[in-house]
Amino acid sequence: MTDLAQMTPQQIAEASAAAMWNGDSTSQRLGMTLDHVAPGAATLSMTVTEAMSNGHGNCHGGYIFTLADSAFAFACNSRNQVVVGQHCSITYLNPVRIGDRLTAAATEISLRGRSGIYDIRITNQDGVHVAEFRGHSRSVNGTHLPVTA
Repeated sequence: MTDLAQMTPQQIAEASAAAMWNGDSTSQRLGMTLDHVAPGAATLSMTVTEAMSNGHGNCHGGYIFTLADSAFAFACNSRNQVVVGQHCSITYLNPVRIGDRLTAAATEISLRGRSGIYDIRITNQDGVHVAEFRGHSRSVNGTHLPVTA
């Protein structure tokens, strides 16, 4: 059991992320790394492989979306509350090439009651802004860490 009263918000964010990461086979199998997590924020990165390319020889947008969605998930689940995506959208700004290292940085914009809004900026290894993702979240029943009664 975990005594959350003895943990800082940062420790809760890190423990919640570790619990989620253990079950996140999609992010792991795509070679993502969880680079940073804090209350309401997360950064994940991924290198684009040839298997991720589309018919134009660029990264398929679905992989960019998946990276952003994973950063969104870790950011909105950083307070030991199970949170799911309710709505999201992405705008692609620049092409992504095979071999590019993408970073998705999620930031909480609003958290009111059970609903949150998160912006995720996706950049490549040169800092070029390649996509912008906005996610709306909704908390549901459950926690990531067992809590003391």
